[in-house]
This record gives sequence, C-alpha cells and structure tokens, in this order.
Amino acid sequence: MIKLSKRLQTVAHQVECGGVAADIGCDHGFTSIYLIEQGLAKHVIAMDINEGPLERAKEHIREYGMEEDIETRLSDGTAKLTPGEADTLLISGMGGALICKILSDSPEVTARAKELVLSPQSEWATTRHYLLEHGFMIQREEMVFDQGKYYLILRAVPGRQKFSDEREYMYGQYLPEHGDECLLSYLQKEEQRIRKILKGMEGKQLSGQAAAQREELNRELECVQRTGTLCRNRKEG
Repeated sequence: MIKLSKRLQTVAHQVECGGVAADIGCDHGFTSIYLIEQGLAKHVIAMDINEGPLERAKEHIREYGMEEDIETRLSDGTAKLTPGEADTLLISGMGGALICKILSDSPEVTARAKELVLSPQSEWATTRHYLLEHGFMIQREEMVFDQGKYYLILRAVPGRQKFSDEREYMYGQYLPEHGDECLLSYLQKEEQRIRKILKGMEGKQLSGQAAAQREELNRELECVQRTGTLCRNRKEG
C-alpha cells in the first residue's frame, strides 16, 4: 500500500465522484496510484508538463501494476483533456494564480467537470474568486498542518454561492463556520506575524508607501481577528 503525506492524503480523500480523475501536475504519480488503490477513482489520467516527472510516474505505476487503471499524458495543464473526459480535476502543489490559469486555459474542460479538488499553496482569495465567478460553489474545505506548513484543500462543484466580503474570500465560509482548529492555529500565527511588523513601525515617520503598507496590515489584522473570533465562537458553541 502506498503511503502519502498528510497533505496529499487529505487532497485525495476530497475526491468523491468515483469516476475518471485527472491528476494535473501529477509529479511522481503517487496520488494517482492512491486514488485507484483506495477506490476513490475508477480510472486516472496522470498529467504533467515535464517529461522527467512523468517518466517517474510511469515507473511507479508499473511497479504497482496499474498500467490499465492509470494512463499518463505529457500536457500543459488540461490541454490534452477533452471536455467531459474527466469527472474530477485535481490540482495541488502550486499557487492559486497558476491553478486559476490552468482552469481558465481550458474553459470547456473545467465547465464539464463534476468536481474540482484544489490545493492552492498561496493566493487563496484569488482561487475562491475564480470559483464563484465561474459557476462553482465550494462544498467543503480542509486545512492541514504538514511538515511545518499550513495547506488549504477545497472541493468545489457546479453551483452558485455568494460571499459577503473579502474576508470570506480570504478564509472562506466553511472552515470558520465549523470552528476548524487548524485554521484557528493558522490565524493565531498570522496575528502574531502582523503585530510584530506593526510594532516595528511604531514611532517612525513613514513614507507614503510605508504608510500605505501599515494601513494594509491593519486591515489584514482586523480580518484575521474577525475570522478568529467567528472560528472560536463556533468551536465553543
């Protein structure tokens, strides 16, 4: 049985359709193998833009005897997918802006997917904006702390959803409403980080750019505190 990191295991278990999954940016292919091994997908299309990782994925697929269950494709994002071919689009291990670009580059492929499983390593708000603006709703989110870093995982399905303000685009609705402990831990560290920067600015004559940065940091701090309060209230309630 293949062993995945906590992050990749959490990503894989967001897949619910049980049909054909496209593992975009498959790297070593371990997530693709895990999806078949755990019965989370009946077939996987493992895709990567680089030949080196794809060759390693092929080797691992052969080692596990899954050549009939997993096919590999050299592809820039979803370029080598046809609309409706994959029920699940799984993308992890890259920034939110790049994930959104991959989804935007093949709009028909994205629109025909039954679910998107995404793990943006940055630009969380950008990712949520994209989903809501392109006919998807975020059905579930998870946050994990793995190897010293916090990771966000989203599962989105076709549908309509509204967020009330930029705070919800940054931290979502699902995790705060469920009093998520990992999110709360992340928010506490973010508050400490922002306060430390602001403290270093105290008593200084700030230029226009630095003054604008301080205002932005104060807005971020308010956003973190509001989300943290909501998260704690839900957890305690």
